[in-house]
Amino acid sequence: MAIATVAFQGERGAFSEEAAQKLLGRRVRVLPQDTFAAVFAAVVSGQARFCLVPIENTLAGSVYENYDLLLENRLHIVAEVNLRVVHNLIGFPPTTLQSLRQVYSHPVALAQCSRFFARHPRVEKIPFYDTAGSVKMLAERGLAGAAAIASRTAAAVYHARILKTHLEDHRENFTRFLLLSKTARVAPRSNKVSVVFSTPNVPGALYKSLSVFALREIDLTKMESRPLRGRPWEYFFYLDFIGNVREERCRNALAHLGEIANFLRVLGCYESAAR
Repeated sequence: MAIATVAFQGERGAFSEEAAQKLLGRRVRVLPQDTFAAVFAAVVSGQARFCLVPIENTLAGSVYENYDLLLENRLHIVAEVNLRVVHNLIGFPPTTLQSLRQVYSHPVALAQCSRFFARHPRVEKIPFYDTAGSVKMLAERGLAGAAAIASRTAAAVYHARILKTHLEDHRENFTRFLLLSKTARVAPRSNKVSVVFSTPNVPGALYKSLSVFALREIDLTKMESRPLRGRPWEYFFYLDFIGNVREERCRNALAHLGEIANFLRVLGCYESAAR
């Protein structure tokens, strides 16, 4: 069986690569890309069979760019995975925790490790474009007294040392990733559906849209709104719910929603990740 290629945003060793290995196994082929737009394009063009993108973090919230890219690209959600984010302090000899003077990482990672910096006020935090990219940069430049905050996978990829682990302020730090493909599939164990829709800009439209699920006792797990470009103060609504598109109650709910909405697209039906 051929090994799938998965595109993700960031350098080798990014948390996205760690999530890809968790979902698809350590032998998965990865295709790092500079931007999220390039990640989607890699699948559309056929460079990769799948792409894996973060969609929300339990501390930082939703990744709005990827919601927009879901709508712009005709890709299908075929799986999801939740990754616990563990921030590691990573360096190269002769740097030690005692000689540390600078720490590089993505701004979000730096912000999620504020207690570490409060305990080490002489250590300067320096924003960098990518967590794993900061480890790669240190490997190339050999900066003395400098380290990076990144994943355990990044330390392995660049043959670095983990100086300290669990730098994150909150242990309940998870990122949810979506696996996307050009081909839709509904696995036997699929129990979650994602859709996007828009409504007429009239009183009660959203209430009526959500009522199609409430009437059938369908559990909604996530809702997000994004601006409808070119139509000020109108929105697309992204919705996740528990069910399968082959279930009668879900088929009826979607048919009912289609009668109310101006626009409706099923983004995918897939197995919910373990929480």
